[in-house]
This record gives sequence, structure tokens and C-alpha cells, in this order.
Amino acid sequence: MKRVILSGGGTGGHIYPAVSVAEALKRRLGEDVEILFVGAEGKMEMTLIPNLGYNIKGLTIAGLQRYFTWKNFALPYFVLRSLNQARKIIKEFKPDVVAGFGGYASAPIVFVAQMMGVPTIIQEQNSYAGLVNKIVCGRAKRVCVAYEGMERFFDKNKIVLTGNPLRSAFGQGNIDRAAAFAHYGLKEGVPTILVVGGSLGTRTLNNMMKSWVVTLGGEAPVQVIWQTGRFYEKEMREFFANYPTNGITLVSFIDRMDYAYEIADVVISRSGACTVSELCLAKKPTLFVPSPNVAEDHQTKNAKALVDKDAAMMVRDAEAADCGIATALKMVNDEELLSKLSGNIAKLATPDAADRVADEIIKQFK
Repeated sequence: MKRVILSGGGTGGHIYPAVSVAEALKRRLGEDVEILFVGAEGKMEMTLIPNLGYNIKGLTIAGLQRYFTWKNFALPYFVLRSLNQARKIIKEFKPDVVAGFGGYASAPIVFVAQMMGVPTIIQEQNSYAGLVNKIVCGRAKRVCVAYEGMERFFDKNKIVLTGNPLRSAFGQGNIDRAAAFAHYGLKEGVPTILVVGGSLGTRTLNNMMKSWVVTLGGEAPVQVIWQTGRFYEKEMREFFANYPTNGITLVSFIDRMDYAYEIADVVISRSGACTVSELCLAKKPTLFVPSPNVAEDHQTKNAKALVDKDAAMMVRDAEAADCGIATALKMVNDEELLSKLSGNIAKLATPDAADRVADEIIKQFK
């Protein structure tokens, strides 16, 4: 029996890649592998992971705030406590390998594992390495990355280009298009744009849609699936009640993203790492509007990695309300551009990323 600890948390961008790798390990090794997740107490992983059937231990850890706050003065206490908790977990579980997927939850367990001689793997989702992975990469056996050029952050001899592990199998060509259009109440044969800003929503993209809708007079020139996000749902529904517009389907949360990707001719989206990887698998022409409110402006760097390869287009957050929809409309009416973007973004997809990361973990078994 081999034992593996997988750690990453705080956001879905760190959790879901770890879950995807857990599924790959279970698929390949079955009952011969035992998996334990380690996350941060009070964060989403502490509920999500048990609901998926895996065990998880929580660390009393908090992240460094990148602005002045008195909470940062308590950080040394949380770090020391989490290191002691991590040491206890490793002594009790006796892992053969520890894999970290970024986020401050993974730092203590990966660091302690390295100090105790347990082989470690790290997986970096973004094109600009996160602080935790930059700290713990020195003693890692392998660094699994999703973008080229990551040797500026990590030892090139440790880097393995795996892509970002995803649970959803987008772009497999087996989606019922008629059912997908019916699910969103839209018509086949009409250009369709998907506007998506994450499960909670994005103020910028919602304001972009509001600015456009008030100019339409009740009739959109294309079909739109507009995901408002749950945080903004009430506000946006009240707005939409005052400006009802044919052709626009407003939803708070997209429960069938595979359907939405299938029928979208153009996607307007933030550029978080896992979202970018999904869009590559789905082969979707995309207009990225990177969030400026993330560490090291990594969403802009993620988007530019595709834009520089003619695999996507981008407008900055501050420009979205003025030119976001106008740019998307030009895209959706340019078949040659759509074909180019779709072909180029598809080249960047790695559908077997979870298995590639699992390979690197299995290689560390003694």
C-alpha cells in the first residue's frame, strides 16, 4: 500500500487539480494507494473534499495579506502551529510522497515533508509562479508546470510540462448540441457568446454587460449566455427586469459548463489557470479580461501566454466596459479569425495532464 498526501487549497484553482490527480491515482492503482488531503481549516476544501469521498486534515494556517493589516502580525504564530500540525500528520500517515498544488495551505506540509526526507512534487498552475511554490521548489523532486518558460522560476532540470489537471473532459466531441441549445433556451444557427466570471461573479464583466444592454432597446444582435455569479444575482436580475432583452439568457451559475462551451462561438472570461486550461480543451475562441486583483497580476500573464501565440485575444479590466462586447462582436463575425483562434488554442491543450502528474508521483515510490 502506497500513501500519498495531496495539498492545496483556498480556491478551486488549487483544489480541483489535486482532486483530478487523486482520481488518476485511484484509477490506476485502485486499492493499492491511500490518499490524504491536507488543507486550511475553515476553507472550502474542508467541505468539498469529504463530499468527494476523500479524507482531509486541516492546518491552522493563514496567508500573508499583501496590504497592511494587523492580522499579518499573527502570521508567525500560525506558521509555527501549522508546521507542528504538519509534522504530526506526516508521522502518523507516513506518506511515500507529498504533492503540493499551491496556495498557502500546501506550504507547511510540503516544507515539513522535505525536512523529514519525504519526496515531494509541486504543481504550478499559472504562467507566473506562486509565492508558495517558489519557496518550496528548491527541495522538490519534480516541478509540474502548465506553461513553457517556467525555468525563470524553477530549476530547469526538475521541470516537467504536464499541463493543468482537470476533472471535466471538455472538448471530447460527444456533446448533444441540440440538447445544449435547448438547455439554455437558445436557437441553433445563431452566433452565441458566453460571458462567464466565475461562480461568485465578476463586477467588471457584469458592468460590461449592463453598459451594452441599455443600448440595445430589447433586442440583442447575437445570443448571449450571461453568468452573473451568485454574489451579483439579485442585483443583475433586478437590472434585467428593467431592461429585458431578447437573445440574452441570464443565469447566476452555469451547471452544465460542457453545454455552455459547446454552443459558444466566443467566450468572454477571466483568465485563471484552470479556466484557461478548460478553454484549451474546449477549443474555444476566447476574449480574456484578466482580473487585476490577484497576486503578481498572474491572470494577465496567463492570458498573454495565449495571446502571444495567436490563441486568444485580450482586453484589460479597465477597458472592458467600453470595448469588451464590441471586440467580441467583431470576433464572432470573423470566421477566419475564429478558425485561427480555435486551432491555436487547441494546440495548447493537455487532456492527459492528471495522468502526467500522477506519473511523476508514482516515479517517486520506492
